[in-house]
Amino acid sequence: MQRKLQKLPSPLPEVFVSSSATTKAVSRLVQAAGARKIGPRLYTTNMIDPPATIVRRNLWPVVGLLMPGAVIGYRTAFESTIPADGAVFLAGPYRRRIELPGVRIQMLPGPGPLEGDQPFVGGIYIASRARAILESLKLTRQRKYASRGLSRKSVEEWLERELRIGSEARINQVRDDARRLAPLLDARPAFETLDSLVGALLGTRRARMTSPVAIARAAGTPYDPARLELFDTLHGELLRWHTRGRPDRLPSDDDFVHLAFFDAYFSNFIEGTEFEIADAHAIVFEGQFPWARPEDAHDILGTYQLVGNRHWMSRGMRDAESVDAFIVRIKAAHAEMMSARPGMHPGQFKTTANKAGLTTFVPPELVSETLRKGVELARSLSSPFERATMLMFVLSEVHPFDDGNGRIARAFMNAELVAGGERRILVPTVYRNEYLTGLRTLSRTAHPTAYLQIMDFAQEYTARIDFTNYEHALSVLTATNAFAEPETTGRDAAADSVAKLRLPAPAAS
Repeated sequence: MQRKLQKLPSPLPEVFVSSSATTKAVSRLVQAAGARKIGPRLYTTNMIDPPATIVRRNLWPVVGLLMPGAVIGYRTAFESTIPADGAVFLAGPYRRRIELPGVRIQMLPGPGPLEGDQPFVGGIYIASRARAILESLKLTRQRKYASRGLSRKSVEEWLERELRIGSEARINQVRDDARRLAPLLDARPAFETLDSLVGALLGTRRARMTSPVAIARAAGTPYDPARLELFDTLHGELLRWHTRGRPDRLPSDDDFVHLAFFDAYFSNFIEGTEFEIADAHAIVFEGQFPWARPEDAHDILGTYQLVGNRHWMSRGMRDAESVDAFIVRIKAAHAEMMSARPGMHPGQFKTTANKAGLTTFVPPELVSETLRKGVELARSLSSPFERATMLMFVLSEVHPFDDGNGRIARAFMNAELVAGGERRILVPTVYRNEYLTGLRTLSRTAHPTAYLQIMDFAQEYTARIDFTNYEHALSVLTATNAFAEPETTGRDAAADSVAKLRLPAPAAS
């Protein structure tokens, strides 16, 4: 019986497939330069873009056209983009492999959509997490096909991340779903592996782990791997950084006291505790507390009592017997600085999450180990500037306390510099935005150069001022715009040109 020929729809989509019923119509269209072939039975009406670009842009509709009813599974169910190797893995009624420009589609024998699998585009489905994990763990037992699924290490990391950002309930649900699906996928050994991994992460059983982050979780010392990557990035940049070294040439008592005062003043101003400089001076040196703002006054005084203590400031992190001993010191310093704010739990790590703007800091349960690993990296650096800037970023990024994190971070930064015989770093009011931008850039983009340049400039600025005479130091700070309001959006160009921190002439040796 002669097959009935069909006409092509109009208008045609960017990609379409031919059939025996449309083959002649497609052939005429190709001859008329209205379409071109880009794969087996696969055509496009786009005559300009490269075939690989067209395929990648229309990948899932293409899969639906070539393999209707297939289930996106294995490692592909976890990948948000087409991987570098271009491999896409599906489950379906038979084994099939299709090579297309820039993409290799492989369908492996397996059941069609199961409970938990979600409808996707073009009549295909995407596997549930439980199914994709079972498929992956099943393949890891067959080394020939292991690359098609997530590695065991990747499964451990995914489970740990779900536990970290979600809850025990989330990974327990995955385990329960996998238990139900295992007989349907002929994956009972894979489920047993998953069951042991979940149990180990929850601390209810022991299992061999391969991922460092999963090993730490199972051992009861979980940490934030994304933050640790940031710390590693900054550490690597500091190893390459040209440290100038700015010795503190004026270590007199007066110089130390006055510099410590301005350190405390500017550090609090950054956090929004704003006083006129004369009022702050009266709080610190005359005990004149404003009746309307006693807690704010205590913030200034508490910070000064820390950064103005020669003994405390002369002990760097390498003076501590161990990293753990140094972390005890951090808690003790915070307790002293925040003693007037009992509601902020002085000296105690946070128990609830905290954030600033778009940045969410390290979750409470990950604080101790993340901080410990960050301090370890900081201690390994050779120069005071390297250790100081590393430690300051670690404390700022972990944000271990309910409040006072920025002030304690800058206090320990400067203690590291003072202990190493270098000039401390002031962050004047006008320089606040640059300082915060440097921190945000490093935190959000993992680019440390701007942060280090900003801190380097701030140390150079501080090193050029002789703080021996208070009035002289105040006049230099004022003349260089230290007390000016930071630039804000909407200010005119003339105002912005004024509100810049200017380097003073170098202080006399």
